[in-house]
Amino acid sequence: MKTELKEYILEKRQVLGAAALGLLISSGVLFLYQLPLEAVWYSALLVCFAEALWLFTGFGKFRKKQKLLRQLAGEQRKDFSIRDLPESEDPKEEVYQELIESLMKEKGRKDAETAERLRNMEEYYTLWVHQIKTPIAAMSLLLQEEDTPENGELSMELFHIEQYVEMVLQYLRLESPDPDLAIRSVKVDSCVRQAVRKYARSFIRKKIALDFHETGMEVVTDEKWLVFVLEQLVSNALKYTKKGTIRIYGKDGFLSIEDTGIGITAEDLPRIFEKGYTGYNGRLDKKSTGIGLYLCQKVLKKLGHGITITSVPGKGTKAVLRFVQEKREYD
Repeated sequence: MKTELKEYILEKRQVLGAAALGLLISSGVLFLYQLPLEAVWYSALLVCFAEALWLFTGFGKFRKKQKLLRQLAGEQRKDFSIRDLPESEDPKEEVYQELIESLMKEKGRKDAETAERLRNMEEYYTLWVHQIKTPIAAMSLLLQEEDTPENGELSMELFHIEQYVEMVLQYLRLESPDPDLAIRSVKVDSCVRQAVRKYARSFIRKKIALDFHETGMEVVTDEKWLVFVLEQLVSNALKYTKKGTIRIYGKDGFLSIEDTGIGITAEDLPRIFEKGYTGYNGRLDKKSTGIGLYLCQKVLKKLGHGITITSVPGKGTKAVLRFVQEKREYD
């Protein structure tokens, strides 16, 4: 109330100043004409009363208007319309509202163009991904005809190509204005098995042991996107682990994926979720895209989950997913 009254007085300061000056001049003129002092005071009192009445009625409108504007500013609605604004009271406000309406129309047009461009790009790359999978599958079948070490190596490289192709599609879907989410209760252990099964050949080929302890957890999430995150984390663990074990365990809404790999340097750790950042180990590997962990964090934000990664160089890395429901990014 006090703040609004102060704002109102500041807005009307010029009018109040002009009224005070007019009252002073008129009172001075009446006094110079040697009219009775009572008449001067009476006329001044009438003017002050009329001014106070005008201010009082105006303050009610001002307060209602400010309340509506603050409410609109706090809601941050995407469907905001110029009709939601309070009715303009003077030509200056009308011009401002016309300017806002013009800017909103331009923004709507730009947003529609951007959305259409993203849809077209997603459709193109979706088609490309499905088309490229055909020759990849054919090459995989050809390599399986003869079980040789060379063909085994080629099969793994082909598998990596397939993963990168899939990552392109997931990246585009994630950047889409309408995220493809199907939120429901999901068994975490089932998602872990799907992710591990995908990289079974890599575990066997690299002779990396898997220590998976069933969690029994069920979380409210999107199964497809959660599996995608787990696949990225398992892939990273395999990529940077030469020998040893990858442990997967969890309880009370937390899931940990821990490896005995080369670890992440202290300098790189704060930046691992940046898009395109590969770090020291990624530069040595020469196969790192710097996109995997960026996508993981972005997906988890949309799902209302979290992720933290700790690491000791030379000893291993630990990724912890937090399934405690937070505010989803699109809410």
